[in-house]
Amino acid sequence: MYAVIATGGKQYKVSQGELIRLEKLCAEVGEIVEFPVLLLSNGQSNLSVGAPYLIETRVRASVVEHGRHDKIKIIKFRRRKHHRKQMGHRQYYTAVKITEIS
Repeated sequence: MYAVIATGGKQYKVSQGELIRLEKLCAEVGEIVEFPVLLLSNGQSNLSVGAPYLIETRVRASVVEHGRHDKIKIIKFRRRKHHRKQMGHRQYYTAVKITEIS
């Protein structure tokens, strides 16, 4: 069984017991959060698609931790022009564990 959820402007394919990293959520560690479901599959032949969401279907997850991803280095360079620009970025994330698909 798997579901496709929408959060943070992105879509994620999740299954029960899975640990995923999402965009930062305003929730404390240990708190239960719910996500709307776009698609639900109970097997290969049973597939439900929402328009845009499935009514009365939710995915519940518990917040495990908050953190930051690894640093991404951005380098812009133009040859023979004495131009070099370096930047870095670390994105915040919230790790959640999927507890229930109902």
